[in-house]
Amino acid sequence: MLRGAFGRALRKLACVTKMDNCKACLLYRQCTYPKIFETPAPTNADLQRFSAIPNPFIVEPPPMGERNLQVGEEFSFGLVLIGQAIPHLPLIIYAWQEALQQGLGKSHAKAALQSVIFEPGQLSEQVIYSSQQGELLAEPQFECPLLEPVDRLKLRLLTPLRIQQRGRVLSHAMQGRDFLMALVRRYYLLQEFHSEHYQAPDFSALAQQAEGIQCKTQFHWYEWQRYSSRQKQKMVFGGVLGELELEGDLADFLPILALGQWLHVGNKTTFGMGRYLIDG
Repeated sequence: MLRGAFGRALRKLACVTKMDNCKACLLYRQCTYPKIFETPAPTNADLQRFSAIPNPFIVEPPPMGERNLQVGEEFSFGLVLIGQAIPHLPLIIYAWQEALQQGLGKSHAKAALQSVIFEPGQLSEQVIYSSQQGELLAEPQFECPLLEPVDRLKLRLLTPLRIQQRGRVLSHAMQGRDFLMALVRRYYLLQEFHSEHYQAPDFSALAQQAEGIQCKTQFHWYEWQRYSSRQKQKMVFGGVLGELELEGDLADFLPILALGQWLHVGNKTTFGMGRYLIDG
C-alpha cells in the first residue's frame, strides 16, 4: 500500500511528458522517477544478466499484523535510500506528502506527514524534516557500524525472507552459502547501479569461502498479502521468519552483513521483505 502510493506520487511529480509508457519516453534514462522506482536496464549489457535490477529504495512497513487507526492517531514506517537516491531526498519527502494527502488503500484514507527522522544505526536519532518548519533541517550522514571480528553471528528476521534457487523458494533447506551469496549479489548490484565507486569482487572466491560457513535455522513459513492496483488483484508473498545462525570464517562477509540490516536480502525487498537484525 505504501510503496504503491509513493510510486504514483513520485511519478506524478517527476514526469514532464505525461506519457503512459515510461520506456517509450525520450527522458526515460534521465527522469528521476525511473531512476528511483524502476531502475532502467543498461543499454550496453546482456539483459538476461540484469533481469531484476535492484531499485535504490526500500519501504519498511510498520510491524506485521492488522491494525485499525482512528482519526488523529499516528503511525510510522521506515524508508531506506541508497546511493543515487539520497540527493533526491527533498523530492522524495514531497512525494510522500502528496501520497499521504491523496490517501492510502482502497478507502483512500488521508494522512499528513509530520516528520522525517534519520536513524543512523547506533548513533542518536536526528529529525531532518518537520512539517512545522517545512524544510530540510539537516543532511543525513550515514556510517555503518563495524562488527567486531567473530566467527559466529545470529540474525533475527523481522520480515519474511524469500530467497529463490532454481525457481524454488528456500526455507528449511537454506544453507549458509545461499544466504551469504544472495546478500553479496544484492550488495554489489546496488553498488554497480547506484554508486560511483563500483569495484567487482572475486565472486568465485567468495562463493568458495561461503561453502565453508555452517548454518543453523529456526524458521517458520509466513505469508502476507497485498493488493496490486496495477493488476487489480490480491497477491500473496511467502517467505520465512525466525532466526539464522552463521558460523565459520566470516571475516570477508562481516561488512556486508552489517550493511545488510539496511539493504535487506532476497526477493521483494522494496516491499520491505528480507529485513534482519544482528543479535550477536
